[in-house]
Parts: sequence; structure tokens; C-alpha cells
Amino acid sequence: MNRYPLWKYVVMLVALAIGLLYTLPNFFGEAPAVQVSSGKATVKLDSSVLNTVESTLAANGVQAGDVTFDNTSQNATIRVRLKDTDTQLRVKDLLQKALNADPADPTYIVALNLQSASPRWLASLHALPMYLGLDLRGGVHFLLQVDLAGALNKKLDSDAADARTLLRDKSIRDGGVNRVGQTVVVNFVDQDVANRARQLLSDNVTELTWQVQPAAGGYQVVGAFTPAAQKTVLDSALKQNITTLHNRVNELGVAEPIVQQQGVDRIVVELPGVQDTAKAKDIIGRTATLEARMADYQNLVRNINDPAPAGDDLFTQGNGAPVYLKKQVIFTGDRITDASAGFDEHQRPAVKIRLDARGGRVLRDVSRDNIGKPMAIVLFEKNKGEVLTVATIQSELGENFQITGQPTPQAATDLALLLRAGSLAAPMEIIEERTIGPSLGADNIRKGFDSVQYGFAAIAVFMIAYYMLFGLISVIALSVNLLLLVAVLSMMQATLTLPGIAAIALALGMAIDANVLINERIREELRRGAPPQLAIQNGFSHAWATILDSNVTTLIAGLALLAFGSGPVRGFAVVHCIGILTSMFSAVFFARGLVNLWYGGKKKLKSLAIGQVWRPEGAPVAYAELAQQGASGAAQALPRTPGAKRTGPKRAARRNAPAAPRPGDAPLSERTPQRDAPVKPGQSR
Repeated sequence: MNRYPLWKYVVMLVALAIGLLYTLPNFFGEAPAVQVSSGKATVKLDSSVLNTVESTLAANGVQAGDVTFDNTSQNATIRVRLKDTDTQLRVKDLLQKALNADPADPTYIVALNLQSASPRWLASLHALPMYLGLDLRGGVHFLLQVDLAGALNKKLDSDAADARTLLRDKSIRDGGVNRVGQTVVVNFVDQDVANRARQLLSDNVTELTWQVQPAAGGYQVVGAFTPAAQKTVLDSALKQNITTLHNRVNELGVAEPIVQQQGVDRIVVELPGVQDTAKAKDIIGRTATLEARMADYQNLVRNINDPAPAGDDLFTQGNGAPVYLKKQVIFTGDRITDASAGFDEHQRPAVKIRLDARGGRVLRDVSRDNIGKPMAIVLFEKNKGEVLTVATIQSELGENFQITGQPTPQAATDLALLLRAGSLAAPMEIIEERTIGPSLGADNIRKGFDSVQYGFAAIAVFMIAYYMLFGLISVIALSVNLLLLVAVLSMMQATLTLPGIAAIALALGMAIDANVLINERIREELRRGAPPQLAIQNGFSHAWATILDSNVTTLIAGLALLAFGSGPVRGFAVVHCIGILTSMFSAVFFARGLVNLWYGGKKKLKSLAIGQVWRPEGAPVAYAELAQQGASGAAQALPRTPGAKRTGPKRAARRNAPAAPRPGDAPLSERTPQRDAPVKPGQSR
């Protein structure tokens, strides 16, 4: 009756093994490390940099615990794990000298960091520890307010300029294009001309809906954002700002920076491990600009120390090659409205760029006179310019053009990202900043884990004392639940915060509730006179519906927090929802497997170690004997009375039903539970 097939025990063992494997890295702690990342937008980490790092360590006799090259994300990093902080500081100085020829203009950023001390074989299985959040590790927290109205105004200005250019190119006379509030208004005298202009603008400036309206002295074509277009503009501005901030905070060498949207118009930046608030503010508030210039193809750079020719500036490309560019700027980055990677007609990687009307008009005039000559796009940051690309003008260009010559599709994607995120799409200001020291973070870790440990210990003592062996099985299932919860969070590479620890403690209390329901249901079956094996079967099966209902309703609440919450609330909700799923597995599936393993093979089972089993007064003799045996900590199945006839379940139920109350008896609800003396076989009351 109570036996699992072999495959269910295999599932239990596999789940236990996976839980142990992915929980293990969290116990190794962290070791000092040095992190190398790119310091320039045009420089990417590759195997040659890794070889330089390894050769530098070998030449100076440094024994590194591990050297890893992570190029899976957009910003590749090289991390060197070391044994102590003294070696960490020494290696940082060595790598800075080996990788950066000019310390004033570093090509690579060499920063101090911490890395998991788990063995390499665990890392090869992607068994990595959870990251610690700002409140546990210490660091800097910023809350930035994004001026979304500025983004909308910028887009409306661009659309108004596009409207002027379109009407002029199509020789449609207008009475002026103006910005009025959140609309673009074009004035006309004749209605037919206004209708023609409306059709032209609707086909080309699709972000706005254009309507013809009568006005004093003529007609107006009024363009306004559709709700969908307005949402697209705002979302694009937020995403571009978030991407730009990501690129900037990577310079700090933070292991897991958090840059995420909060609410409609705010961005949260959390930098765990960073204590220099001034430096972090400088990087976050930095302004970057893009410029397009013509390259001076007639003057080649022979000596980088020679002065630049008149009218030229000296820049370096991504590969370090110097190039002269004209001082005259064709257009700046704020004229770029979109940039995306794709392929040209010959299936070569290309970057497709879209300019606003003003930028397109200037580029059209310049490119018409410079076909066959090179044009460069330069990224200016920290008062220094880096040449992103140099391309030859093949034909007259306008608002939409493409740049080819990228070696790989990934290079085209990177260039498009730089063109989009070189500058902020909307202005921001820091409205909140907070610094958390490392000592406070360590104290939070200690208090958080103490709360989980003490809570677990209290639950374990109560369950074992009250439910005996079934309580011990419940505690084992609770341990498996905690193990699986930590393993899933580690596999997700989640960031553990104080609300997350609170959710773990709450998950333990909620998980044991399912075992309490099961144990009490088994006791109820024993009180009804069910044999132990049948009591186990009915206890688990009848409690399942209640457990499922309670967990589903709690999961709905957790999903609501996950959908509508942000920041700490969202972190709590993630751990809370995962804890519900793991508790259902451990409390029902895993605990049932342990019970079946212990009791399932016993055909003549007489008792269950499930603690005290009480019965109501007035129960039949058989109930009294069952309750008396339950008082000693075991619930026992009664032997058949000698000479009694075998009866079916229905007849036995009718025979053992409580007698109807006699006149003068107290109502059944007023009778108090008590334990009767055992009745010997053959006796009767």
C-alpha cells in the first residue's frame, strides 16, 4: 500500500544530489581577486590579454589560485583569484604596468574584487554561490530621477524638424511649423494643401497622429503622440539610460552592479563593495558625446608626437592606430535617433543609422561633396576621444544610411550599441544616495543567518517532541526544502539580500505547516480506528488538497508582489515563490518517500510513532484501547477479538459507531476527551 516505485526514489536522490552540489559553493566563502576589464569602448578583451595576464604572473612568481576568462556577457572580464590581500595588491600593480602603457589613459581597468573560493570543478559545472546584495556586502546606493518630459520634448523637436524638411522637399508651402505644448502644429491657408500635407506627414512621421483642424485665417495640421508611440519613446529613453549607466559602472570593477528601473521614471543603481561615493557619482553623472568628422586622408600620421596639421586633431582608433580628423563636426550624437545592427545587400555585417531632419540635411550636403572620402565617428568621454569607426562615403547620404566594413556581426552589434548608448537619452539627477559600510553588511549577514538557524532549531525541537518519528521525518524534509531553495537561488545566480533572508525564514515556517497537516490527518485516521498502513495512505492523500489550496493562494500573493513590486519587495517575492514550490516537493513527495521507506515494508504493522492520539469520550472499546496505546507514544492497530466474526468494512463501521445518547446524558459537544483503561480481549463494558 505505502510503497514508492523505484523511479520515485531515484528522483529523490537526484534532487538531493543536485541540491547538495549547487548549495556547496556558498560554504567556501570568498577570496581576494583582481579583475581586468576593458577601459575603452573600442577595446575588447580576448585570449591575447589572458595570455599577457598569465605570463605576467608567471614571470613574477605569483601563484594564482585560479585565472578565469568570462566572455559570456557583453562586458568580458578576466579574474585572478589569490590567497591573501597582500598578493592581491601586488598583482594589481603588476597587471596595471603590463597592460597599460599610458597610466593616464588606461586601456584596461584593473580593479580589486572578491571571487568565490569554491574549487574549479564546481565552477566548471556552473555551481556558483549566490551574490550578496548591497545590504549584506556594503556599498553605494543611488536613486536617479529621469526627466521623461525632456525625452518627449526632444522627440517632438526632432519630429518638427523632420516635418519642415519633408514639406520643403515636396514643395508644399506652409505658414510655419511650431511646437505647441505636446503637439506639432503646421499652419496652412488652403484646405487642399493642408490635406496633402497631412497625408505626407502621416506616411513619414509615424510617431504622431496628424489631424486637419480649422483655425483663424486658415487650417492647421496638428500632430500628437499616440499612447503607444509615447510609451515607446519613454521606454526607449529609459532603456538607453540604463544601458549607458551599465557601461559606465563597469569601470568600477563591481562584481554584480544592479542597474534597474524602479517605477515609471526612476532608475536604481546599487554598487556592492564600492565605498568611494565621489568616484561613483562622477562616473554615473559623466556626459559622453558622439561626433562625426571627416578624416584627413591626405595627411598620414608618421610620428604620433608630431603636431597635427592645421585644421586637424589627432585621435587613435580601437587598434591603437593614429588618425587625423578634421576639426569641423558634421553632426553630434544627439542627432542619432536610432542605430541597429543588420546586413547589407551582400549579406555583410552593417550598422544602420537614422538621423533626425537637421542631421540628415547637414550630412546630405557634406557627403555630396566628399564621395569616396573617409568619415569617422568619435566617442568623447572624460575629455578624450576614441574613434569608433572610419568608413568611406560611397554615395550621397541622408537621414538613413548604413556603415559596412565590420568584421563580424557581433562587432556590428557592439558598434550599434555604442552609437545608441554613447550619451543619455534623457537627463537624470540623483535624488537619493546612501552608503552602507562593510561592517554593517557583515553584521546583517550574521543576524540574518542566526534568525534562520534559531528558527529552524526551534521548529525541529517542537516537531520531534510532539510527533516523534514523524516529527523527525518532517525535520528532514524541512532540511531538504532549505537545501533545494538555496540550490535554486544559486543556479539562478540570484542576489541575496536581507528581505531574501527574511523570505527564507518565512518559507521554513510555511513549509512545516504542510507536515503538520499531514501528521494531524494521520492521527485523525488512527482515531477513527483505521489500521496504521491505511492511516498513512489516507493521511497523505486527504491532506494533499488542503496543502495544495493553501500553497496556491500564497503563491498568487507572491506572484502579485513579483509583478507589481520592485527593489527589496521583488527580492522577497522571488525567494518566497521559490520556497513555496520547493516546500510542496519536500513536504509531500520527499516526506512520503521517507515514511514509505520506513513503514512500507512492514506487513503486520502494529503502531506508528506519531505521538499522542486522543479520542472523544463515548468512543467504542476499540477506540479506548487505541488511545491508551497512543498515550505511550505509539498508535497501534488492534488485534481481532477471539471468537469474533470477520466483518466487512461497512458492517464494522456500523458496529463500532458510537451509541446514541441516552436521556440525561450531556450533549456530545460538552464531553471532555479522556483516556480509558485498556480493555482485555473478551471483556465488554
